Amino acid sequence: MCGILGLLLHDPSIDCAPEICEGLALLQHRGQDACGIVTCGPKGRFFQCKGNGMVRDVFDSNSISTLVGGMGVGHVRYPTAGSSSHAEAQPFYVNSPYGIVFAHNGNLINTESLLRFMDAEAHRHINTSSDSELLLNIFANNLQQTGKFRINEDDIFTAIGGLMQQVKGAYACVAMLAGFGIIAFRDPNGIRPVGMATRKSGNGRDYLFASESVVADASGFGEWQDVGPGEAIIITRSSLSRRQVSPPAIFAPDIFEYVYFARPDSVLDGVSVYRSRMAMGDALADEVKRVLHERNLSVDVVIPVPDTSRVAALNLAQKLQLPYREGFIKNRYVGRTFIMPGQQMRKKNVRRKLNAMALEFVDKNVLIVDDSIVRGTTSKEIIQMAKDVGAKKVIVASCAPPIRYSNVYGIDMPSRVELVAHERNEDEIAAQIGADLVIFQTLPDLISSVRQFNPVIEQFDCSVFTGEYVTGGVDEVYLQHLESLRADNAKAKLKHGDIGAIEGKGGGGIVRNGATEEKEVSIGCSGPMNGADDTIGLFNNYKGHWKVS
Repeated sequence: MCGILGLLLHDPSIDCAPEICEGLALLQHRGQDACGIVTCGPKGRFFQCKGNGMVRDVFDSNSISTLVGGMGVGHVRYPTAGSSSHAEAQPFYVNSPYGIVFAHNGNLINTESLLRFMDAEAHRHINTSSDSELLLNIFANNLQQTGKFRINEDDIFTAIGGLMQQVKGAYACVAMLAGFGIIAFRDPNGIRPVGMATRKSGNGRDYLFASESVVADASGFGEWQDVGPGEAIIITRSSLSRRQVSPPAIFAPDIFEYVYFARPDSVLDGVSVYRSRMAMGDALADEVKRVLHERNLSVDVVIPVPDTSRVAALNLAQKLQLPYREGFIKNRYVGRTFIMPGQQMRKKNVRRKLNAMALEFVDKNVLIVDDSIVRGTTSKEIIQMAKDVGAKKVIVASCAPPIRYSNVYGIDMPSRVELVAHERNEDEIAAQIGADLVIFQTLPDLISSVRQFNPVIEQFDCSVFTGEYVTGGVDEVYLQHLESLRADNAKAKLKHGDIGAIEGKGGGGIVRNGATEEKEVSIGCSGPMNGADDTIGLFNNYKGHWKVS
């Protein structure tokens, strides 16, 4: 899962990097592994700063001051494909044709055939295990087919339309062409979000692309519009062009955006995330009431797991006329456990992140409300914390149905064996996480909670609940390959890619005696081209201290 951002200011003499940095901080919840900004200054020259870490770690006033130019692209990353190496921090860059910078949120599922095409026909080198670099090179190759010295909007639309015929999967993308403008497009199913907003600036307008509308709100932009599924938008300082470049497909945004990922103050595809979570709480209250009556159980207090489930928990408590209490206090300086690489890191971080207040738990039947139960790591630790401080019974209510299947569209919950609900019923799940009872939202109720705010959306991607993948092309062989790649153990070993095919991607790793060498490369300004590493042919002004072997 990632956050993407593109900004074009009407006045090219004003540097856009400070605003992009602020926007990335607002998208930090979408990825905490790496971040980057590339700007375009005079004569089409690119300037970049990127590296591993959060926005506050990578960018300071000195690095921001070197990012010259009135248009740019930013990215925050959590690695769902490829490794956690800083070589895969985005945005990526290719120098040919024309100079392109690219940021991507999502995941491709036909990378193996695309890599063969890159090698045998396009003759383009893919140096990392990131499918984002692959997607950039597909786009660049399509543009190169024009053979023109100067391209126009029609050429770009044609290139993106060709890309959408070539690739399968989920992708929301922002690109920048040197000295030309910024571009956004979205896969034909609209699985991952991206939108556009404008702001008056002198006698013209500034333009913003972002994963979530909260960036526009905080930056003084208005007229937020979602980029449609299969749509591409091109913005220059003199024009705005938009076109449907892909034939109609099933519009199916990822429902997990509303459950967990997106900020509550965002609006995605016409649906307020906040209102949808309120509705989830109301619907879950009915299910909780039914199950408690069946089991002849009562509840004394409703306690949310901070922060995402607070909205739903409050509505649930109000509907059931139960006390709502903040029983867990959160350390705000620890990252989100769900999107942390490595099961052991997630487990260790739960108790560093939350502390239970005994006075809200002692001798009470507690209903803990969480947005979802994925691996069960957080839930198990939280339940034990509640029992440690004196809870009589701990009942867990999840705003989402049981997650039993892999996500192949950009969320890091790939291995089915890692999912606590996989091949387990509700009672078995409760036993696994140490709860007295687990109550799940039904899928129809979840869909209704979101869809009621925009009935135009007839379908959502619910593949993690149903195992049905809207793009097609996902079979058992693919899932097994995906799981072997993305298992926690594999990710722990994978530092800089692998020489062989990684989820169908050409690797950039260093291999010795058949094993990936545990070695990181130093950051400098002499890196290879075509999106190969952090420098990608551009000087990287990030001054972080990387391990050098």
